[in-house]
Amino acid sequence: MLSSSLHPHTVQFDQAFAPFLNDPGLPFANVLPAAEVEQAFVDAGVNFGNSKRSVFTPILTLWAFLSQVVDSTKSCSAAVLRVSILLGALGSNSCSSNTSAYCRARGKLPAVVIRKLALQVGRRLEDELAADWLWHGRHVVLVDGTTVTLADTDDNQKAFPQSPSQKPGLGFPMIRMVLLLSLASAAVTGMAYGPYQGKETGETALLRQLLDDMTAGSVLLADRYYCSYWMVAMARQRQLDVVFRLHQLRKFNFSLGWRRGPDDHTVVWAKPERPRWMDEATYAALPETLFLREVRYQVTTPGFRVRKMIIATTLFNAHDYSKDALADLYRNRWHVELDIRAIKQSLQMDSLRCRTPFMVEKEIWAHLLGYNLLRKVAVQAAQQRGVHPREVSFTATKDAVSAAWLPWTLADPAGRVLQGRQLLAMVGRARVGHRPDRIEPRAKKRRAKSYPLLTKPRKEAQAELLAATA
Repeated sequence: MLSSSLHPHTVQFDQAFAPFLNDPGLPFANVLPAAEVEQAFVDAGVNFGNSKRSVFTPILTLWAFLSQVVDSTKSCSAAVLRVSILLGALGSNSCSSNTSAYCRARGKLPAVVIRKLALQVGRRLEDELAADWLWHGRHVVLVDGTTVTLADTDDNQKAFPQSPSQKPGLGFPMIRMVLLLSLASAAVTGMAYGPYQGKETGETALLRQLLDDMTAGSVLLADRYYCSYWMVAMARQRQLDVVFRLHQLRKFNFSLGWRRGPDDHTVVWAKPERPRWMDEATYAALPETLFLREVRYQVTTPGFRVRKMIIATTLFNAHDYSKDALADLYRNRWHVELDIRAIKQSLQMDSLRCRTPFMVEKEIWAHLLGYNLLRKVAVQAAQQRGVHPREVSFTATKDAVSAAWLPWTLADPAGRVLQGRQLLAMVGRARVGHRPDRIEPRAKKRRAKSYPLLTKPRKEAQAELLAATA
């Protein structure tokens, strides 16, 4: 029973993560123990909201921040309202509806801590996956890039300029990011970002920043954009295997090399000249040649645009990794597109709201922390249901966690475990539709209302409207 004497300071870290079924009585709870979260804040020197009149302690601030990620209403005022309702349920005085205190508290949460927690969830979740959820017993890491836009402020424009193809005042600041995602769990295990354009801001440059974060023995799965001598050589330095679609500019000839079978051979790639972005020491450390296995298979599925696919890989064992197995694996690369869509659309991260680069970094990592925690819940539901994690609907998981956000924060540990198992059973039944070889035209049926695009800065357009009505 909750006492009327409870205060915001009595809310603990286990309650902050309670909506994500983080209790010890539930599976995968050790992915993010409350004690480790608390220690991460202590190590970072996070210490605010200590006075009796303070409402936004680090715990409540993080709770409110994650509520913005999960809920469809993203505003700070909605987050403050959720805190006010929580305090009322605790028997404490409600806080002011003014968002300034919350925004100041949010700014005190170190991005490095939120990043650490987000990646810890993704990587530990990957480490604890059941063996039969893996591909041939291997951890497969999907990689792809995407872009998100920011609030159009001077600070954001300076740090992350809009696309150069847009006129000044008509575009939005833009970030390019590259994500590493688990093929088995769909959790994010790495992320790097930077400006949309400029030196060392391309997807391959961002991926190079992430190679050291990958576990040796993993398989890197990516499209042909990433298929280069340098990426393969750097991956092999870190004991990573690769499965890439062959780059469109690299020539192939299956009459050359060492024939392994029909449309399957081993070839040698020679080391190119040193590119300008690479220093001499790094260049000298890379091998003079690389052995690559190339396989070709025909795509016979009606409606698919591609009719022939060539895969370059460092997986040479044809017994364990047959040509058909590699083709099926590359076909699963499409999951990375769906995962990024879930992050950008289901969590509405395609347009970030924060108005300074300082806060944008926190907003990005808060979204990825919330996303990984939702994926953890999906994995919990999959284990309880006896299905693969990718069969569990991400949207249903998000909706369930959002609906239970306040009740589970207030519930006692035993109640959370009981209700959590019931929710996992419900989420486990919300399965992703079986859509083999889904074929859809690239066109929309619904006619939406449309307005002409803004062709001049908004202030100029407003001035013209005022002048016309004067």
